[in-house]
This record gives sequence, C-alpha cells and structure tokens, in this order.
Amino acid sequence: MTLLVLKWLTEQLQVSKKVAMATVMSTSGSVPGKTGARLALTEDSIIGTIGGAGLEKKVIQRLQEMLSQSVTAIGEVHTYGLNKGAKGYEVIPLDSLCGGRVTLALEVIIAMPHILLMGGGHCAKAISLGLQPLGWSFSVHDTREEYSTIDGSVESHHCTVAEFFALEESLDRFSDILLLGHDWQEDEERLLTLLNTTFSGRIGVIGSRSKWQAFEQKALSVGIGQESLDAVNCPIGLNIGAESPEEIAIAVIAEIIASCKGVDPDDGNWRDQS
Repeated sequence: MTLLVLKWLTEQLQVSKKVAMATVMSTSGSVPGKTGARLALTEDSIIGTIGGAGLEKKVIQRLQEMLSQSVTAIGEVHTYGLNKGAKGYEVIPLDSLCGGRVTLALEVIIAMPHILLMGGGHCAKAISLGLQPLGWSFSVHDTREEYSTIDGSVESHHCTVAEFFALEESLDRFSDILLLGHDWQEDEERLLTLLNTTFSGRIGVIGSRSKWQAFEQKALSVGIGQESLDAVNCPIGLNIGAESPEEIAIAVIAEIIASCKGVDPDDGNWRDQS
C-alpha cells in the first residue's frame, strides 16, 4: 500500500496538484494502523489508510484543513491517545477502545512549478535558463517550428494555437502559462481561449499597456468578464526596470517564486517592519 500511495502522490504532483499526506511514525499498545502506514489526499480524491475508524476521520479532517489553508509546504506532528481519557503532553484523546498511542506526521506537499512558455523566442529562452537551476519543469509551444524546441523542455509543441488547445487534455498540469508570442494576434487568441477554459493556474502576458488594453477590449467584446481579466498578470515580472530578455527572465521568475511562497514583494523586509 505504501508504494501505491507514494506512486499516486507523485502522479498528482506531476499534474501540479497540491497533496496532503499522513504517515504513521510510531505506535505503542493496541492501534489500528502500523508504523509506515500512509494516507494521502488532494481536494477531490484520497488513497491509502492509517487504520480507519475515528483516528482516520480526525486525521483526514486536519489534512483537508491544512490543504485548504496552505500555499507553501507545511508539516505537523501529532500524537493521538486512542481512548477518550488519554492524557499526556501534546496527546490528542480520541473516543476509542483500542487504548494505544500513535504518532503521525502530517504534511502538505507542493508541486514544483511547470511553466508553459507560449512563444519560444528570446525571452522564453532566457526564462528557460533561469528555471533549470531551480529544478522547475517547462514546456514550449510555438507556431514556428524552429522556435518550438528549447533545450531542457519536457514538452515541445509545434502547431497552430487552435490545434494546441484542441489537442490539449489537461492544462492544469501547468502551474503558469506565459504568453510570450512574437505575434500579438497569436497571443490574443491564446488569451481568449485560456479565459474560456477551466485553467486554474497563473496566466501571464508579456507586453505594453496598449497591447493589454487592446486584448482587454477584445475580451470584453466577446463576453469575457472583467474579473477574469483582472486575474491575468500583465505586464509580467517584478518592476525592476528590466529591459533585456535576461533581465525580464529574472523579474518573471522572481515574481513566480513570490507567488509560490505567498509573499508580497511590496511588503518589504524585516528592516522595513522594525
């Protein structure tokens, strides 16, 4: 069962899903789950068991709370006494007749970002070079064959914009989709299509104020709501005065890191808060 749970967990992370897992670390006395037992869950599915009964119900409830509240990886260790009169330091009593004690590690595991670079030009190549030392995955789409492949990409897509979306089965495996096209019409088509999908990740668009205003006007004219448009990040990257592709890459990656860690770059540091 442990192997199945870990394999399933890995599969969920590969499609950019956040996973919570409980692992039995130690036991004493009579307990339903043995050391090494694991249970893992996402927002919509669950696998494994730590022994069932009231213990498992309690742990699942806590894992769901952790999953919904966390944006970064977190962990907790809890010791449960399997009788309602259990006492001791940091022991959580449960209404059970087993009488034993079990210690569990509860953790939320965050998937590493997988970024789709839609447009394989200079900025995409510079971004790709910055992603690789971080261990982040990236894929590339371009309508031009010579720009659809970048060293280190896990996927390369050479096709029209319409063909890409028609063939794509799960956009949610991407944490971020960056529109970096050489042709504004292609980026507009990408944006309008994305905003009509259920994609739940971050969308970023490179471009000027006038480009975004044109995109926004077109989107509103075809019935896309302002709320959806407001969720799109344009221009992409922290405001560091970036001009070259390499500078833009640093700004974009830093912005994604901040988002992944739940940090607002405008909040300042400890010196600003003293």
